[in-house]
Amino acid sequence: MHRPAHKLLATCLVIVMPATASAGWQVISAEPGKRVEIDRTSIRKDENGKTVAQGRIILEKPIVDPKTSMSYRIVQAVNRYDCASRSYSTLKRSYFKDEGELLREEEIKLQIEVPVRSGMLDDKLLREVCRPKPGPEAAAAASRTADKVNEAAGELRKANEALIQRDVKRANLAAPGSEKVEPAVAAAAPTKPAAHQPVRSPPSAAAPPPHPVRGHAVHNAGSSEHVAIHWAYDGEGGPENWGTLKPEYAICGIGKRQSPIDIRDGFRVDLEPIQFFYRPSQFRVIDNGHTIQVELDGSSIRLLGKTYDLIQFHFHRPSEERVNGKSFDMVTHLVHKSDDGKLAVVAVLLEKGSENPLIQTVWNNLPLEKNEYVTPPDLAIDPSRLLPDERGYYTYMGSLTTPPCSEGVLWLVLKQPQQLSSEQVGIFARLYRHNARPLQPTFGRMIKESR
Repeated sequence: MHRPAHKLLATCLVIVMPATASAGWQVISAEPGKRVEIDRTSIRKDENGKTVAQGRIILEKPIVDPKTSMSYRIVQAVNRYDCASRSYSTLKRSYFKDEGELLREEEIKLQIEVPVRSGMLDDKLLREVCRPKPGPEAAAAASRTADKVNEAAGELRKANEALIQRDVKRANLAAPGSEKVEPAVAAAAPTKPAAHQPVRSPPSAAAPPPHPVRGHAVHNAGSSEHVAIHWAYDGEGGPENWGTLKPEYAICGIGKRQSPIDIRDGFRVDLEPIQFFYRPSQFRVIDNGHTIQVELDGSSIRLLGKTYDLIQFHFHRPSEERVNGKSFDMVTHLVHKSDDGKLAVVAVLLEKGSENPLIQTVWNNLPLEKNEYVTPPDLAIDPSRLLPDERGYYTYMGSLTTPPCSEGVLWLVLKQPQQLSSEQVGIFARLYRHNARPLQPTFGRMIKESR
């Protein structure tokens, strides 16, 4: 299966600059037709403690750029890596005709955190970018880790001694006539264990393992390791815990303008029609581990004097939003972004009926693996075919329905549902049985409805 060059670099890397002889390019992967490199001199920490790096893919044969109709051979990208949660997002891409010959650049308007899977090229890049650099900093980091381990070991030893003392006390109380029992604890102060030595509790002081706490990580007191809990639709990473998984997800739990909602009791008014400037374009399909997502360019909407570019659309089952308490089989969310960074989401409700040709085209091009892009050659889709004939809508201010649950999102929920076949629903259900966030309180928000 052909993987597009510009998306392979989504696995690569953060500020893109022209290739120069001074860059410290290192080959990460080489195979017939292409090789992937990173610039080790570009690796740095940003203000949030995440790692930014620059990478590129060099193609053996040029590819025609659909936006310029010119050919490029090098795609350079800048990624931001979260080494702790093992994920990345792409900030910028640049396309070069050849070494140093820039064709065009593009800022990534909607940065999506993509999880990194073990054993894949993404994993190799992550390990290369996130491994400590040699020198004093690495030594200092190792020293800090050793200190933390030793500190934890000391605390554990103290706890063990306290348990022994408690057991001895209980034994003395249980046998008052017997000779006092002394704890089998060495009188001398314990020596500090080496960082690499495991700490073993005496058998008599064995305590039951603690239960994992709900939160972004489970910490092992005897080591410096954290096991990240990724957001999901059930389990420890489920919606009820999203607000505690990461500090940047806090709004998921405390926000007052969260989505989805049950749309009811809206003001029936003359709303300005949404102007849809949708046109056929090439597209990319990805199964990102949470939904099927389609990315495309060249389409937009205009409302209230502002233009929003269509970035991607994706699916939820069942519909996340309800209308007067009614849920629908599925929903498509078309995500748009304006030049000033504001988001507008057009929701198209889906119910079982006749087959939907556009959705079938998407299903025909489903990736075989998660986080792998499929870009069908010489094939375009027209997102306007997702829209119903009647364009009346509900509107309110809400949020993203997935972490980080950012608020200030303009929601435009089309009133007339579209149809898809039972078979099409079944295909999605085999991938995602349920990927809908529960309803959120409205907190008295205004809802308006086209009359």
